[in-house]
Amino acid sequence: MTNLRFGGYLLVAIGLINLRYQTGHHNALLHSMAIVVPGLLLLAGTYISATQRILMRKNSQLLVALCAALLLVYAFTN
Repeated sequence: MTNLRFGGYLLVAIGLINLRYQTGHHNALLHSMAIVVPGLLLLAGTYISATQRILMRKNSQLLVALCAALLLVYAFTN
């Protein structure tokens, strides 16, 4: 669970940094929240016991890692 929590923290941090550096750009808040909200959902999911069981599966971890990687690419390219 610790690695998934770090991933959630990473997405929140990158999203907030993205918001700061895009100040003044059109739809900056929307772009940044598209990164922050999944990070917050991932963080919340690591503390809820029902979702912890789902996140412990290898398939779920692979899917979360793929989504996080795509969100990071999105953060750096927009």
